[in-house]
Amino acid sequence: MKPKARYNVVPKLPPQLEILRRLAFNICFSWKEEIREIFQRIDSGLWAECRHNPVLMLGLVNQKRLDELSVDHGFLAQIDRTGEDFDRYLSQPRIQASDYSPEQPFRVAYFSAEFGLAECLPIYSGGLGILAGDHLKSASDLNMPLIGVGLLYQEGYFSQYLTSDGWQMETYPVNDFANMPVSIVRDNERRPLIVSVDFKGEPVNILVRRINVGRVSLYMLDTNIDANPPEFRKTTGQLYGGDREMRLRQEIVLGIGGVRALKALGIEPTVIHMNEGHSAFSALERINILRSEHGLSFDEAREIVLASTVFTTHTPVPAGNDTFDPGLVRAYFEEYTKQLGINFKVLLGYGRLDPRNDSEPFGMTTLALRLSAHTNGVSRLHGQVSRSMWRNVWSHHPVEDVPIDHITNGIHVPTWISDEMASLYNRYLGPNWAEDPDNKRVWEQAGQLPNTELWRTHERCREHLVAFTRRSLVTQLNNRGASASELMMAREVLTPDALTIGFARRFATYKRATLLFKDPDRLNKIINHPDHPVQIIIAGKAHPQDNEGKNLIKEIIHLSSKDCFRGRIVFLEDYNIDVSRQLVSGTDVWLNTPRRPLEACGTSGMKAQANGSLNFSVLDGWWDEGYHQDFGWAIGHGEIYDDHAVQDEIESRELYNLLEKEIVPLFYQRGADGIPRGWVDKMKCGLRKLVPVFNSHRMVQDYGNRYYFTCSKRFNTLCSDDFAGAKDLSAWRNKIMTSWHEISIENISLREGAEMQVGDQFEVEAFIRTGSLSPEDLTVEVYYGRLDQNGEYAGRGTAPLKVVTSDNGLYTYRGDIPCRETGRFGYTVRVMPSQERLENRFVMGLVAWA
Repeated sequence: MKPKARYNVVPKLPPQLEILRRLAFNICFSWKEEIREIFQRIDSGLWAECRHNPVLMLGLVNQKRLDELSVDHGFLAQIDRTGEDFDRYLSQPRIQASDYSPEQPFRVAYFSAEFGLAECLPIYSGGLGILAGDHLKSASDLNMPLIGVGLLYQEGYFSQYLTSDGWQMETYPVNDFANMPVSIVRDNERRPLIVSVDFKGEPVNILVRRINVGRVSLYMLDTNIDANPPEFRKTTGQLYGGDREMRLRQEIVLGIGGVRALKALGIEPTVIHMNEGHSAFSALERINILRSEHGLSFDEAREIVLASTVFTTHTPVPAGNDTFDPGLVRAYFEEYTKQLGINFKVLLGYGRLDPRNDSEPFGMTTLALRLSAHTNGVSRLHGQVSRSMWRNVWSHHPVEDVPIDHITNGIHVPTWISDEMASLYNRYLGPNWAEDPDNKRVWEQAGQLPNTELWRTHERCREHLVAFTRRSLVTQLNNRGASASELMMAREVLTPDALTIGFARRFATYKRATLLFKDPDRLNKIINHPDHPVQIIIAGKAHPQDNEGKNLIKEIIHLSSKDCFRGRIVFLEDYNIDVSRQLVSGTDVWLNTPRRPLEACGTSGMKAQANGSLNFSVLDGWWDEGYHQDFGWAIGHGEIYDDHAVQDEIESRELYNLLEKEIVPLFYQRGADGIPRGWVDKMKCGLRKLVPVFNSHRMVQDYGNRYYFTCSKRFNTLCSDDFAGAKDLSAWRNKIMTSWHEISIENISLREGAEMQVGDQFEVEAFIRTGSLSPEDLTVEVYYGRLDQNGEYAGRGTAPLKVVTSDNGLYTYRGDIPCRETGRFGYTVRVMPSQERLENRFVMGLVAWA
């Protein structure tokens, strides 16, 4: 039975404590230690019981305790200081940049299917969400004018527990948003803000909620409201749950509903950043709005949207990118395309590698690629993989020219640093380590950290991790109905002074969680060495439908239950933000064993590194560009194998060799004071060299300097003077597209076999017929580079060619090739649309080669 009316009961805070409500409803508590200390001081037991959820805690704390605190002068002084710091943080001025004019509108809307912000908001599954959360936090710290858009899942991602046999099971706890740091957005008349989308012609209402992430507003979309029928209410039920149709509905709500929510809020972003392809429909809805409100054609509106959209791809395997059956897309989008002013087959073409292949499914990544001016992978190696994977979108260009760049991910350092390590950094690095974590001068001071203090602090973190692991294991076993003797053993697992290896990540097969266990006998000798023991803590979830991943967990559980490994290998259930913070802060070695090049980036190692842990990883993702022997170890040398069994055999042996010959001996090589100086030197070097680079402040500033500012400037230019720029660009593009076949490179000067000296340069001449196009419409370049043993380009450079003469539409172009290094080189000439007219000249896919 349902009630006739509903109401909420909120805590009755004494006036002196009212600041607590503001602090509770801002995610700043997840990275500002002084705010966490306030809630912990109110009731430390309740704080832990509420999973560090300040809103829930304020609703449960005893009123008598609140009254006591209202007359506690020490507590009142503490919250006054914290409140002043909080207000100062929120009121700091906006960022400035050379390419950004404060007089011009500038706002970024960051779309993501998941956001990992805090333990008490379980609406994320893994790395993509954690990255999105860190992006918002750094945008807040930098005061970047950015807002977030996502989906608010009633059940979020699943909670994991294991059977006594080690098989993963899932539960879906229901999120109670009334007791979370989430608020309902209301219109001017105080009514909940509702927008709508259509599912097969039926309206679906979406409630807009807000999460405050420091200075950044994150708008969350919720379909679980009474106005919707049950089957539509479930759209925001589970993250990555349901069938393909449910996924399509979620992406309609995120992309189309998200843009409509911003419109209803009166927010017009100048840049849209799509974090993965889930939100690609946002580009279509922006075109739709520009057409309906300003009378633009599809092509004219597309120029504006394309020029102001940034797309980040995270998935290094084709199967990880969302695709949909064309029939399903037709059911949801055939009428919508009429609003867009295009044929439905044209829409399908935007989502296909080959627009003419009617049997090809509709891909969200392909749609995003075709409607974005800038696309990037999330590490240097992932950028290379992505260019190869999506080269068919630009089939006339060599893979090196595929317009997918990279911006390597980073972590929000203050979120992931342990309290103990933060206190050490405060003393020796000053407060700037948290406020300005990408400042190399700040982290250079890590070299001056006293060895004894750094090591003792790290040892305390390891002790805390061991205690946390024991408590967690007891809880796990209690839930399984374990015996008293099993619980007693759980209270004594691990030892606080042994070398501790951490491995925590999603249990996908390519991450090879069992590589460390390939030779149990050899591992036994390493772990149970009488003088140099080693212990391993593992955590992670397999996707509910991934039985292979579940079998990996089961295999580890069975192995850890053997007498030789019991108490030395522990698996922690229900990997989440809190478990992650404990692991990255207390382990000595962070292990990562993906099958190269399938790890797009991976940020857990960055978090461990910032806490002084040392990385031991395959050269994949971020470690491929971050590794140096001075602060970590590499498994292999970047090889890629066709035979996976051979690869696993070779790399497992190298893993054991490094543990036996380098890692374990170095850890236990102690001076008279018990300090492993060689190990501590590596810790310091990693802090100095890696932390100021692999952090999300640097990452967000890279996005700003390379994409956001230029996109925003372009957006404002195209929209000015009644969209004159967009109309002109659209007409020019159509002219180029219809006349491109008239381009003909008649001849080029050849210097086959010529011998040049370093420092020389030689002239190249090309004769080009442009048809109805003019030289101003074109960019002509000489394309040159070193050749490999097969005569193919091993690298490439370009140099411009300029018009020197013309004769009845035949133009002579000349330019010079510089000779900067020795070797065997080749060159040719190419013609492309003018780089002066386009934000990204590769987007059109047009090129003529000699």
